[in-house]
Amino acid sequence: MSAPGTRWSRGFGRRWGAEMRLAGLVLALAALVAMPAAEAQRGRSQGIRSDGPGRRDWTQTAMRTPEGFRIGDPDARVKLVEYLSPACADCVRFAADSDDALFRGYVRRGQVSVEYRNVTLNAFDLAATFLARCARPAGYFDMTHYLLAHQADWMGRANGLSEAQRNELRALPMFQAVQRLVPMIGLDRIAQRFGLDRNAQQACLADQAAFDRLTALQQAAQQQNVGAPPAFFVNGERQTGTRWAEIEPSIRAALGD
Repeated sequence: MSAPGTRWSRGFGRRWGAEMRLAGLVLALAALVAMPAAEAQRGRSQGIRSDGPGRRDWTQTAMRTPEGFRIGDPDARVKLVEYLSPACADCVRFAADSDDALFRGYVRRGQVSVEYRNVTLNAFDLAATFLARCARPAGYFDMTHYLLAHQADWMGRANGLSEAQRNELRALPMFQAVQRLVPMIGLDRIAQRFGLDRNAQQACLADQAAFDRLTALQQAAQQQNVGAPPAFFVNGERQTGTRWAEIEPSIRAALGD
């Protein structure tokens, strides 16, 4: 069996046209819901508040899991797993709709933990996801939320790549194409916001083993029939909805509300 990066690289050229069309669709949808940068940072990073003396703010607790990253009390009564992609328009909508109640409410109080598991749609979000995973663990959530809130910006740059740039990428193995994409679409500047300086980014993007783990997780999600993101599990039970209004009732039921 070929290595994931090699296998993906063979399909890179064939899939590129479809990926670019998908990028255009994601751009159009995400523009409707993307939040300003300052608001995104307030909404996702303002976890220092507490409900009162002695109350722990669980948005300050983040850790790596075998399949992704988790934020919140690891012993929370409700465990929400979201398979997501930073290039997914419905993921943007869910993040915007759920922010106040989910992160600044349920997670902060220790009622719910949220685990993100990455499912990549194309080479662009593979590059974004690979880099975000190096900002671990709390920085992973902050950077992922920023990528979602500003999806229209960086995916817009991806959609605007010239034919010469696309040809350059087609000629590369996927691992190298991802490395090249980071500066092409401004992901390096985004990563700097979350503590990844130039040296840290270079070390991150040179880690073939980490890239292989990410592609292996992608393959595992496919084998589990996760499907297109977002996909949600509440205490291990697959949810049929993809909107916050559809997911929150399951959370409340699991809490006994």
